[in-house]
Amino acid sequence: MKYIVLLRGINISGKNKISMPILKNVLEKSDFKNVKTVLNSGNVILESDIDDIAKLSQKIFDIIKMEFQLEIPNYITTESQLEDVLNHSPEWWDTNDKEIYNNLIFIIPPSTYNDIYSTVGEPSYNIDKIKEYNNYIFWSFDLNNYRKSNWWIKTASTNIKDKITIRTANTVKKLLELCKK
Repeated sequence: MKYIVLLRGINISGKNKISMPILKNVLEKSDFKNVKTVLNSGNVILESDIDDIAKLSQKIFDIIKMEFQLEIPNYITTESQLEDVLNHSPEWWDTNDKEIYNNLIFIIPPSTYNDIYSTVGEPSYNIDKIKEYNNYIFWSFDLNNYRKSNWWIKTASTNIKDKITIRTANTVKKLLELCKK
């Protein structure tokens, strides 16, 4: 089966450095097939005979810990799951408005939307917009006022940062497109 693997918090500000070509090689040597890395931020498309996402997630976690000495949470989804999520995006998400930044928040199990929301709280009025669908969060914010965004501040600095991984709308769409090839 084909999977999209999102590694949390790698290659950001010189922290948790993982070379994507080396990661690709390591995963291929670990019996994953058709491994593709996308960008430098820990996006991987691969095929595996493992059909249990929790087991697959643990295997990838263990491989990265052994090969890179890093404990990196990951989120795994399938093409059909991601396509379903994008088909339920709100009308305000991923428009052509260059003043708005659009993200999709992937909640790493066993965390839930309620866990995240209870920590982060209400979106900032006229700055953030959020919509939850099936334990994913569509999140958009005003680029000119992002420093005032409750969600911007708290997703990076609270104890939830290891429970989520965030990708831009463009990255998510690109991953789905590449997964279909």
